[in-house]
This record gives sequence, structure tokens and C-alpha cells, in this order.
Amino acid sequence: MRATLRWAHADFRAHRGEALFVVLASAGIIASLLLAGALFSYAANPWQRVFNQSHGAHLWLHTRAGADTAALSRVDGVAALSGPYRTTATTVESRGARAGVTLRAARAVPPETGRPLVTEGNWLARPDGTATGTGAGSGSAALVLEASVARALWAEPGDTVRVTGPDGAPHALRVSGIAEVAEPRYHPGGGPGIGWVLDGTLDEVAHGDTGQSVGLRLHDPDDTDFTVQRAVTVLGADRVAQVTKWQQARAEAGGDDRLLGQMFAVFGLGALLAAALAAAGAIGARVRGQLRDIAILKAVGFTPGQVTRGFLVQHLAFALLGVALGTAAIALLGARIPGRIGEAAAVWQDLPGHTALMIGIPCGAVLLIAASTGLSAWRAGRVPPVPVARAALPSAAPMTALGRRALGVRVPPALVLGWRAAFPRRGRTLVPVARLALPLVLITVALVAWSTLDQFRSRPAQMGLPAALTVRAGQSAGGSDAELERTLAEVRGVAAVHPGAEMAALVPGQTGTITLRGLGTARDPYPAKVVEGRAVSGPDEAVAGQGLLDLLGVRVGAWVRMTVEGRPQILHVVGRTIEPESGGRVITTSIDALRERDPGLRPDFHALVLREGADPEAVSAALAGATAGALEVRETPNPVDRLEPARAVIAALIAVLALIGLIELLTLIGTGVRDRGRDLLALKAIGLTPRQIGAMIVTAAGLTALASAVVGTTVGVLSGRWLVDTQGASSGIGAGIAQLPPLPVLFTVIVGAVLGAVVVAVLPATRAARRRPADSLSETL
Repeated sequence: MRATLRWAHADFRAHRGEALFVVLASAGIIASLLLAGALFSYAANPWQRVFNQSHGAHLWLHTRAGADTAALSRVDGVAALSGPYRTTATTVESRGARAGVTLRAARAVPPETGRPLVTEGNWLARPDGTATGTGAGSGSAALVLEASVARALWAEPGDTVRVTGPDGAPHALRVSGIAEVAEPRYHPGGGPGIGWVLDGTLDEVAHGDTGQSVGLRLHDPDDTDFTVQRAVTVLGADRVAQVTKWQQARAEAGGDDRLLGQMFAVFGLGALLAAALAAAGAIGARVRGQLRDIAILKAVGFTPGQVTRGFLVQHLAFALLGVALGTAAIALLGARIPGRIGEAAAVWQDLPGHTALMIGIPCGAVLLIAASTGLSAWRAGRVPPVPVARAALPSAAPMTALGRRALGVRVPPALVLGWRAAFPRRGRTLVPVARLALPLVLITVALVAWSTLDQFRSRPAQMGLPAALTVRAGQSAGGSDAELERTLAEVRGVAAVHPGAEMAALVPGQTGTITLRGLGTARDPYPAKVVEGRAVSGPDEAVAGQGLLDLLGVRVGAWVRMTVEGRPQILHVVGRTIEPESGGRVITTSIDALRERDPGLRPDFHALVLREGADPEAVSAALAGATAGALEVRETPNPVDRLEPARAVIAALIAVLALIGLIELLTLIGTGVRDRGRDLLALKAIGLTPRQIGAMIVTAAGLTALASAVVGTTVGVLSGRWLVDTQGASSGIGAGIAQLPPLPVLFTVIVGAVLGAVVVAVLPATRAARRRPADSLSETL
């Protein structure tokens, strides 16, 4: 063992550059994987991220005015209080949209516990009492809206909104900012949203009709139920109007967590595999570059076991050192990286799973590197001790007839020899192409996910969202349904108006509830996106989402029986649609079909399909003006709004995979130059110039990258479509949502890979071309 360690030390001193490359490659790969893990956790746990950053409250109590909330600080298990805040119930209107909002009276300085995180604009006022913005809200007329409410109202910092208090009097408030909180989101038709104003503004709006809200941060979140009982006892049951727990808010965001978590888990495993292969490739290349030294060791008496142990110990030490450096760099310096990556690394420390990822990713990478290093070390132990016998073996396949013919017709020798060097034999060609193609496969899959998100935003009609707006008539609208439809159709930007009604229905056996929707008429059917079967064209026909088909265990073409308000409804499912709402558990027919069961059925709402290029905000404002505010206009919910954090993660993931591919590319080029050392000697002997030698090496690298890029993008497109459609089917939206990247984007990926290979290969090619034949003589041994 002593001799093995002494040889390993001597080998390290003789090959410090190669050892440094292995260590830095391992460190860079581990750092990239840890940053990817930080970004995944940052995007896949939106509620937990906001809760940690805002020092959120686990429990919110909404009480009547006059409750002694100060006594809650003495309840066992309560770590801190947020508030109490005086509150009042209001209705906020903006651009024709209307939402119920509970206003909270806040101070000019945000609280430490339950602090709203301002993402756009400014808070209500600075500590000195001056206005926080220049035109985005000033004095007591400022309003900060929670993000989900602002999105429903199309409100942005600087907008003026109409706020109606309990007495019915309207007030004009200017939105100064938009904030995120770790509380239940606002959903149209659900509970009210949240807004913050100064005390003076609340007094003007409420006129004494106020309540209270207080947040409790607990020492142990598992004691929430017990703390609720103690808090209600302290305040009095008659004083508590509503209790909101942290589990409720987290559960509402749970669907997003699972969707993002599953998508990122696939990327993470693929990135780990690609990184481990890249690091193992660097170590294996170093082992193959020392075959002459191994033969000498065998000649002086080293056994195969000693050689194997020596290489294994040495390169495991390099890998462990690189992993330790990469992990320490991210732990100490990750939060200082500018932009979203640094923010994710800073927040990651407080997110669940941080410790597991910080330990699991390096350990997993070390295990994969150890396995591949053990294989390379075992091969090193089998090297014959007679180097002449190894040198006598042919290093490449003979020149093919096509290659000789190409040289005969004056094809540049660098191109012919570069092709021969890039694709020597089938086995030796497939391995480097496959290793370099793996990061490109994952990059293409990430681009498919990005394109799918863009499709939801740019072409919602193709993703099951043809209607951009939904209009519900208020009590003051008056008139008949036909008059309302004519009024809506006359608004500029509206292409079609489809009456609709929704109701809950019981599935056979009454074991579950689905949504039965009547939308459009037989004469003017609703343009649903049908991806399987056909659209509704006759009586008693319907289309259904994937979630409903899975729930009932049926396929397109089946007859479905359900119970609606105690009466049966039988429909023939003729098609499957992309259904983003209600987990896909929706069956849609025409409103005429529902009127056959209930002749007196009136539309609950009208879905508006807009003209190409029409702005939903402008149309909503026009609708409010045309009907004097008698309509409630809502934007159709788009699932991509919940997946916005994924965009930054996908972009960062592409950068991480590009770094892994660069390391793999450096390894392949270095290995190729070293393995062809005797070929370069022979080519120089027959008269090739240094420029031709360098061009041959660059051509070989470019051709290898081209083959890998074509294979990687092709496999990535197929795999990405399958993964996205599978995820869509499992979420209930349905398969058929995958959108392939545009051809120019895929072409850019291929060109970028080839250009990167050419640029990286220039330096090794220049060094190899400048070597004299005498310098390469030892490589024949």
C-alpha cells in the first residue's frame, strides 16, 4: 500500500495540470447541480418561499372589533404576533373587473411578522412619512394589493381603482404596489382578497364598520390545531369570525408544487446523470492517457490489484476534493451571485429539502463517479506490461473507398481526415456522440417546456382557452339575454359571444362530483380545442376533459350518465378537449342540451372570444363603459400564471446543462488529440502542414458536435413532447398540449453546439499542430 501511495503522489506531481482539470471539472459540475437544485426548490415551493421570506404567520384570526388580541401573545406556543390590523370588507373595481377585497389598516413600515413582499411598485409610505413613489401612490390614498387580486383586476402600480365601502360610497384609490403573502389566494367566486391601506384611508372607507385580523407565528407548526383552541378560548368564541391556517394556504398551492416538482425532478435526474458522465469521462480520459506509465509499473513489479487501487484512490480523492470545493463554493458564495440564481440560493437554505439536496446531490455524484472510476481503474489493471505490443495494434480503421475517392477528387484533406477522425469505428463513434448528446437532449426538453408555456400565453385558444373574458350580469343589468348578447357583441374587439351555464353533477354511484357545463348553442357552438374525436354537432353530445375520462374510466365514444339536481342527464362523449379548469373533470355540451332537461335555464355567464390582436384589458374597460358598470368581467384563468417561476428555472437549467456539455466537449477533444498522437506523427511524415493538422482536429470536433446536436435535438424533441403530454394527462388537462420549439430555435441549438466545439478545439488543435515529430516519438510506446 505504501508503494501505491508513493506512486500516486509522484503521478500527481508529474501531471498536475490534468489533476487540476479533473478537480475543477468535478467542482464545476457539483456547483452547477447544486444551483439547479436551488432553482428547482425556489420554483417548486412558491408558498414556502414566500412564507420564509416574509416571516409568515401560521395562523390568522379574523375577529370582531374590540377583541383583546394582545392577550394572544401570552398563549403557549406563540412566537410572535402580526397586527392586529383593523379591517373592512370592500369591493374593488378596475377595467370592468370586480373583486371582493378585505382592506387592512397597515403602518408606513411593513411589519416584521407576516410582512407583505412587495414585488412591484412600493409600500404605502417611507418611515419618515413621505410618499413611497413618484406618482404611484401618495399619502392616505395609496393602496397595496395582493398579487392574485391585482391579477384578477388587471391592476398595476399607478392605476386608480374604485373602492366601494360597507356604506356603498365609492372611493378612488391609487395602487402604489403589489405584494405577495403566504395566505390563501384570491379566486373569483371564492373568498375576498387582501389589500393594505393606511389608517386614515381605512377610516374614510369604513366609517367605523371594521373588524380585526391578527396573525400568529408559532414555535411548532404542528401545534396549530391546539393553538386555535387556546386562542378562541382566550378571545371568546363569539368574537372570532373566521380562522385561516397555514395548511389551507399551502394546500391551495400544492397543485403547483406537484406540477413543477415532477417536471423538475426529471430535469434534475437527467442533469445529475449528464454531470456524472462528464466527470467520469474526464477521469477515464486521464486513465487512458497514462497507459504507458501503467505498463512501466507492471514491468517493475506492480500487480493488477495495486494498479487498480492506486488509480481508484487517486481519482476518488480528486473527485471528493472537487465535490467539496463545489459544495463549499455554493454554500458560502451562492447567495452573492447576482440575479434570480443568487436569490434562489439565498432562500434555498430555509426551504424544505435543503439539507437532503446538499448531501444527496454530492453523494449521488460521488457514487456515480466512483462506479465509473472503478471501471476505468479495473481496465488500467489489465493493461499489458509490454508497450510495444500495444503500439503495434492499429489505432484506427483503414481508409474507406469513399475516403480515397474523396481525396482523389481534391476534397480538402482536412475535411476527409477530420471525418475519419470523428467517425473511426461504430463503437468508438457512438460513445462520444451519445455522451455529448445527453446534455443537448435535456436542453431540447427544456425548450419544449418553455415553448409550451409560451403557447399558453401567446395562443391560448390552441390550449383550451378560446374565451379570454367571462361576463356575468349584475342585478342592475336588466333586459333580456338576447339584448345583453347584442350589447356584448357590439363592443369593439369582441368576435363572438357564447352563453353558458355551469352546475355540479354527481357521477354514477354518487361517489364524486364533476362540473357539467353548457356553453354555446347548436347554431353557434363554442370553439373548444378538440384533440381526440370531434366537436359537438348534435343533441345530447358532449366533449370531456382527460380528468373526467380518467375518473369515470371511459373513453371517447362512451355514454355517460350523471345526476344534476336530482334528475338524470345522459350525454354521449364524442371528443376529448384540453381542459385546464377543475383538474379536467369537466364535461361540456351546448346550453340547448341542458335546456331540454330544464326549459327555464338562463345563462349564468357569457364567454367572450376576442378578435385577433384585441387587448383583454381594453375590451374589459369598453364593456364597463358600455353597460355603465352593470357587468362583472373576469379574465379567464390561465394555468401558465401559476408556472411563471418555471421560466427562470428553465433558463438557468439550460445554462447549467451547457456548462456540463462544455466540460464533456473539452474531455472528448483532449482525449481525441491524445489518442491520435501516432496518427498525427504519420500525417506529418507524409507531408501535411501544421495548418492542415489543426484544421483536421477542428473539423473532427465540429463533426462530432454536429452529429451529437442532431441526435440530441431529435431525441429531445420526441422525449420533450412525450414528457409534457404525460404530465398534462396526469394533471387532468390532457395530452396534446406539448408545443415544439420553432425550427429556428432548434437550428440555433445545433449551430451553437458546433460553433462551441470549433472554438473550444482551436487551442488544442494549435498546440498539436506545433508539436515536432520528435515530441511525439514517445507516444508510440
